[in-house]
Amino acid sequence: MAGAGRRSRGLGAVLAALLAAVVLAGCSSGEDASSSEAGTRTIATDKGQLEVPAAPQRIVVLSGGLAGYLYALDAPVVATDTRVLGVTNAGGGFPPSWAAAAQKQGTTELPKGEQLSVEAVAAAKPDLIIGGGQGITAVQAAQAYDRLAAIAPTVLVPRTVTAWQDQLRAVADAAGRTDRVEPLLGNYRTKLDQVKASIAPPAGESTFVLSYPGDKIYVVPPTAALPVLAKDVGIVPDPDVLTKARNPRLASTGDSFELSAELLPQVVDAPNVFVVNVNGKPAAELAKDPVWAQLPAFRAGSVHELPATSYRPDYDAALSTLDILGQEFPKTTG
Repeated sequence: MAGAGRRSRGLGAVLAALLAAVVLAGCSSGEDASSSEAGTRTIATDKGQLEVPAAPQRIVVLSGGLAGYLYALDAPVVATDTRVLGVTNAGGGFPPSWAAAAQKQGTTELPKGEQLSVEAVAAAKPDLIIGGGQGITAVQAAQAYDRLAAIAPTVLVPRTVTAWQDQLRAVADAAGRTDRVEPLLGNYRTKLDQVKASIAPPAGESTFVLSYPGDKIYVVPPTAALPVLAKDVGIVPDPDVLTKARNPRLASTGDSFELSAELLPQVVDAPNVFVVNVNGKPAAELAKDPVWAQLPAFRAGSVHELPATSYRPDYDAALSTLDILGQEFPKTTG
């Protein structure tokens, strides 16, 4: 009996040791899986499912129009394109709205040109590349996608994503910063409510036009980012500009269309006009042109100028546009 007891105790010790080994192996396996999961994650893109860093440390941004979102999200940007419509020129330099953040991070500028410098992107040693959006930089990134993807996971924001809120969400998803989106949107909603309560919007409908260098005329449809923002504060975009223009083909970005001078009086006939100056003629100079001077808004002196950053606003530009509208249409007292 005593021998049987010793054998039983010995067998128990062996089983306990085996169980401990299994538990330790399980813990180790779980820790490895957890570590792996913490290192990368999978997101949905237009190119399919893509594995990206869970917390990227060296992001390269291929579009200056998207870079501001990364800085607003406090994401680490090692290099970026600096071209923002109507703001920066071929000479370079960071746009004023995020220059301080870029300099603080030590972000470098990507070279500009007709082709994207894949070599410069590679030299920045990114662990994540973000591009797309609208404009020439989006076209360049799409053309170089395969070469970019060979350097690091590459996320291109679709050009059909035009609302700044949706662009912010897309960039935050790629950068692993989705938890920071709602506070930013909350800040915007707070300012929106403040401005809406403090202004007296112009009576009647409004048309939004772009002033580019040269004589071509471009109109912004009511579904584009700027008219939508204006509508949020009570400014009513003309809903019929496309119909009046005989349903023209929109630009590839979907947020403007070219208009002939002959159709200008027929299309831009709203009592208010907003001129977005994209390195073109200011509103005061347009008013001297007989073609523009005949329009109802110009005759009535109800023409308002906005900076180029208001056309395709990012988070910071949306806030600054609200400030501009608040200053342009203050409620009168008394």
